[in-house]
Amino acid sequence: MKYEHITPAVFLERPNRFIAYADLNGKKVTCHVKNTGRCRELLLPGTTVILQFHPDAAATGRKTEYSLIGVYKKTTQGARLINLDSQAPNQVAWEWLLKGQVPLTGSASIAVTSLRREVRYHSSRFDLAFMQNGAPAFMEVKGVTLEENGIVRFPDAPTERGVKHLQELEAAAKDGYLCYILFVIAMKNVSYFEPNMATHPEFCKALAHAAAHKVTVLARDCIVTADTLSLNEPVSVRLPHILP
Repeated sequence: MKYEHITPAVFLERPNRFIAYADLNGKKVTCHVKNTGRCRELLLPGTTVILQFHPDAAATGRKTEYSLIGVYKKTTQGARLINLDSQAPNQVAWEWLLKGQVPLTGSASIAVTSLRREVRYHSSRFDLAFMQNGAPAFMEVKGVTLEENGIVRFPDAPTERGVKHLQELEAAAKDGYLCYILFVIAMKNVSYFEPNMATHPEFCKALAHAAAHKVTVLARDCIVTADTLSLNEPVSVRLPHILP
């Protein structure tokens, strides 16, 4: 995916989940934060961030002319660019599956057809649905921005909604559907992915239980630039050992 009207700025503060202030060439601007997660380790005063300018803001009724979509995290290896746009993971997963031939598991590519978004199944609504070599499949997509020493984790805040999604995927798998949860890691050069037991043990247990009951857990990193994001390579997944 590609962004238009991108500009760097310096992060100042985040008074609430939805709004941040940034210094843009000496001018204080108000930005919509396209991520309601905590991002406390990322959005630090003085950090360089990526803003998207919306020239049609007034005409379309937007409250802000800018969106905060990325951040340069300082590490011992230098600055790591992380995409913070919570809508981006679904889009890059869509673009990846839209190719028609993708390696969902292992190295062999499988055929993906009839790709759809936001598909209802009983009382559930899954991010993506498609046919995999002629068999019906569902996929939930989660964006990952939390990183520490090369280890990436999800969630960065408790998510009862995430637990519900896992339970719904597990129920669909029991009904015979191919089911996946894809963790889109919005950065490069990470070691492995694991669920965040310290933040939400219930989600970790639900993920391990789903994985033991025919839900395939995937994680892939992304090629991130200031104005683009694309799904890239698989990342190793480490799950806690929990009795089914």
